[in-house]
Amino acid sequence: MAGELKEKVARGVAWSMAEKIGSMLLALAVRLVILRLLTRDILGFMSIPSAVVTVLLVVVDGGFSQSLIRHRNPGAYDYKSVFFFNIGVAILLYVALVALAPATARWYDMPEIARIAPVFFLLLPLNALCTVQNSIFTRQFRFALLSKVTFFSSLVGGLAAIALALAGWGIWALVAERVLAAAVRAGMLWWLSDWRPRGACGLKPIREMAPFSCSLMATDLISNFYSKIPQFFLGKLYDPATLGSFDQAVKIKDMPATTGMQAVQSVTFPALARIGDDAPKFAESYRQVVMVVAYVMFPIMLGMSAVAHDMFSVFLGEEWMPTVPYFEVVCLSGIFYPVGLVAYNVLKVKCRGPLIVRLEILKKALMTLVFAVTIPRSVMAVVWGLVVIAFCEMGVNFWATCRFTLLSTGRFLRTLAPVTLVSLAMYAAVRGVALLLPADALLRLVAELLVGVLVYGGLSWLFRLEAFREVSTIVKQQIARS
Repeated sequence: MAGELKEKVARGVAWSMAEKIGSMLLALAVRLVILRLLTRDILGFMSIPSAVVTVLLVVVDGGFSQSLIRHRNPGAYDYKSVFFFNIGVAILLYVALVALAPATARWYDMPEIARIAPVFFLLLPLNALCTVQNSIFTRQFRFALLSKVTFFSSLVGGLAAIALALAGWGIWALVAERVLAAAVRAGMLWWLSDWRPRGACGLKPIREMAPFSCSLMATDLISNFYSKIPQFFLGKLYDPATLGSFDQAVKIKDMPATTGMQAVQSVTFPALARIGDDAPKFAESYRQVVMVVAYVMFPIMLGMSAVAHDMFSVFLGEEWMPTVPYFEVVCLSGIFYPVGLVAYNVLKVKCRGPLIVRLEILKKALMTLVFAVTIPRSVMAVVWGLVVIAFCEMGVNFWATCRFTLLSTGRFLRTLAPVTLVSLAMYAAVRGVALLLPADALLRLVAELLVGVLVYGGLSWLFRLEAFREVSTIVKQQIARS
């Protein structure tokens, strides 16, 4: 990355990371309170409707938000057409989900699903209301504004969830958290945006954007569905408490993994789209993004795996200790997922939609095989399967990008090798501390965190890692501007 583009990406990532980290810490605090107050089976009941919403939000968007960001010069006609298309799809899906909720509740033997459905599935139309505003602000690189909106809406939803959980509202605390946060975010984006759905609209922009949008929607829909397959099947095969343990292990792992990647993805996709015709600059930008993402995410995911037992013991207590083995393993998938997602961003910029669909078919065939083998065996087998899937997805995505960029496999591996070795050294040091210190979990956790930071930072400085220098430069630039 070079010049003005590099500065925009750095500022965007910094603001987006600040919001994502703030929102993640807030979500983590809310999650810890809720997990302390609620049982594993209640969280299991929430897993199925949450998985359904995750999948169908892709249908609501239809890939058109990314098309608007990718579009050279979208106009009012384009925005309004996409807006009403998204609203119409969201309403249809909401009505269908509420109607099907009683049958779903009977299938899973979870009556709670039918009770919360009319409120919880409002997430679909609420998200559709602000898709256009979010796309406009993203095109304008106004990530600071989006960051503040997301953080404030998460704060409102989190505080409401804590209050309701303390008042004994059970599963409704989780429902209120999601729905209220979405409503506040939609309201704020409408208030802050100058755009309004004025003038004419029609199907012409939808038809023009459909080839790319539908291909993107198909890939994202398949991807999101497959990411939730374990929840759909485990909810039927195992008791709600086991499902709750698995689901929360994945969600806690996803907090830093998804936080980091959403921040980078929201900025790098529009940035890389601007330099898609400059092959050398594009390849170097791709390499640096992968390097920085790996430098930040590798130690976080390995560190969380290393301290899992003491972290759960200190913050969640005995009720949630059965989740620890799942969490220790699933964190390993967070090592491969961020790198694979960066490569997927490159594909969205550089190739045609049909190729993305074919690659997704290949990846999903591998995932189907993994799930077919692991789901009937045990929950732990499924967790290890997720690690294998993340590795395969990273490999397939990078292999595909080799056709469109100048970044070679050797250069890619040489970029990741130093970060990987330093991260593994940090992991070994943290596990060593856990073995040497006495039984007090809080003391061990504090020591593990301190040793992990010192070893990772110290080795990065000692060996003058390129990623360390790059991240240090970005941080210094942001501090100087603040």
